[in-house]
Order: sequence, then C-alpha cells, then structure tokens
Amino acid sequence: MASASTIRMQIESALARKIPSALTPQPKMGRPVVETGIEPLDDLLQGGLPVGAVSELTGPECSGRTSVALSFLARITEANKVCAWIDVTNSFDPASAAAMGINLKKLLWVRCGVQQTITARAGRRFLLPEKYFAPRPIKKGLHGGGFGPHPRTEVRGLSDAVGDLFAPRCAEPQHRPRPYKGSAEPSTTAVTQAARSPKRAKQYDAIEQGVRSADLLLQTGGFSAIVLDLGSIAPEYVARIELSTWHRYRLAAERTQSSILLLSQYPCAKSSSELELRLSSVEEVDGAPTVFTGMQSRVEVVRHRFAQTESNVVPLRKPPQKAHMADWRIRTTWAVRR
Repeated sequence: MASASTIRMQIESALARKIPSALTPQPKMGRPVVETGIEPLDDLLQGGLPVGAVSELTGPECSGRTSVALSFLARITEANKVCAWIDVTNSFDPASAAAMGINLKKLLWVRCGVQQTITARAGRRFLLPEKYFAPRPIKKGLHGGGFGPHPRTEVRGLSDAVGDLFAPRCAEPQHRPRPYKGSAEPSTTAVTQAARSPKRAKQYDAIEQGVRSADLLLQTGGFSAIVLDLGSIAPEYVARIELSTWHRYRLAAERTQSSILLLSQYPCAKSSSELELRLSSVEEVDGAPTVFTGMQSRVEVVRHRFAQTESNVVPLRKPPQKAHMADWRIRTTWAVRR
C-alpha cells in the first residue's frame, strides 16, 4: 500500500494545472513589525507593533500610552524615517519626546484646537498681531461688501413676527408647540455637527481637525508612523466618530505601509484595528515608602488579529482570543538596583 506522502504527490501532480499545491497549506505571511523599545512588550507582541495597520492603545489617563508611543517613534526616527504626531488636546511635550530619544527633525507636530495665543518664556500669554494671520474672506452683504451678515440671515424670523403682528386677537388660549427638551443626543455625527454647549463644540472642533489632518497625511504619504492622540478626550466624544473613518485609515495604512497609533481612553476603531492594547493605571514601585523610585506599568493584549503561529495550518474554526499581559518597570535615575 502506498504511503500517504506518495498519494499526496500523485493527487497534487494530477491537479497541478487546475489547483497548484492542492493539499499543501500556503505559508502564513505575517506583517512586518517594528520594536517599541520595551522588551517585555516586544516579547509579548512577538517583535513589536505591526506595520501597515491600525493599532489602538487604550486606557485611563496616566496609564503609559504616551510613553509607549514615544518609545515606538524613537525606534523609527533612529532609522532616519519621518513620523507625525497629531495632538488633538495640545498635550504633547517636545522636551519629553527628545528625552525619549526621538529626533525632532524627523517628527511633524500637528496641533489641533489651539487658540491664537502663544506662551512666552516668562509665562505671560499674549495675542499675536493680526498681520500674522491670513485675512478674513470678504462676505458680500447689505453693508457694501463688508463683514455684514447675509440678507437671508437678516430676514430670518420676519415672516413669523409679521404673522403674529396681524393675527386676530382672541380670548381663548392658542396651542403652541413646545420645544423638545429631552436629554437624548442627536443621531448625527458630532464631528460634523457642533453641539449646543461651547465646551462640546470646542471638543468636536478639535476632533474634526485631528481626523482631517490624519486624512491629509495618509493621502500625502511618506510617513512611517502617524500617532492620533485622543487620550485626553472624553470617551463620549470620541465614540461619535464614524466607523467608516477607521476603515478608511486601515486601507490607507495598508497602501502606504504606515503604522497608525490611536491613543484613546476607550476602543473606538472596532474591527478596523489589527492590534488593541489595554493599559492599566501605573503604580508606584514598592520598596521605598518615602522616596519615589519608579513606576510599574501593565498592558493586556485584547485583540491581535494576525499573531504569528508556529504552524502554517489554518484551522476551520476561529480560535478563541486569549488575553496576554506583560509588566515592566520604569525606575528613576537615583534609584539603585537591589
């Protein structure tokens, strides 16, 4: 009786014209990765963060998301590649980035939602002169081409006022519809429509600027990594970004082979992200009750779609997702290893 390998070769040779290597599983091709510079995290991710995909770093504030992103960009700038940091909340510190080893000449810093003010070295704030800004576009109105409002806005509400003025008076009360004061949020996207309160409108304007900036950088190309920092934005604002935005980012990342890092408090990219890391709040290192000696960070892999496996055989059923965790410590310069 012929062996299994002989029968396999006979079947594959008979079907070579129609189905090449019919019984031989195709080798599983994994994405290239870039090291983050944190050894426990690189061992957990089997090399580092993927290239040409969207990666999410979620967690509360002061959980180490920015430190992981800065360490990742430091490895990329060391290879003489260009990166971009889209700062939606205006919280990026160039001095901290340079201390982490990032070459600031290879980093594009995009600040969103910033007012027309700058801070002097002495700590005083002042307004920039008008000559440093682009002139406002002239709006044609009723005031000879000045900045007056449009005629349509000036006559708004005039028909209702005239109707009430000439309406017949009667003693019976008239029913008037009351404005809706419900607490439910509108179903439209908050990024495209500003909310009523000034605080929400400011948040939405900054998010919209960050989303559009990421689109422009992805369309331009040439950036090895793009970080979209939404870490200080409340989750209820970030969750209103349409899912089609993250799907568009995923396709653009595959086309340009750029790594996109999304920093947020709550996962919002859903299935468009290939890797999702959840970081916990940092804790102080035990052993010194009176002197600060360092911090301890913890990360958990929530989703890793294309994890490297030892076997090339693809199972028929999707294997269950396993949560993996890693810890690392950041010690201060005055702390001595014991």
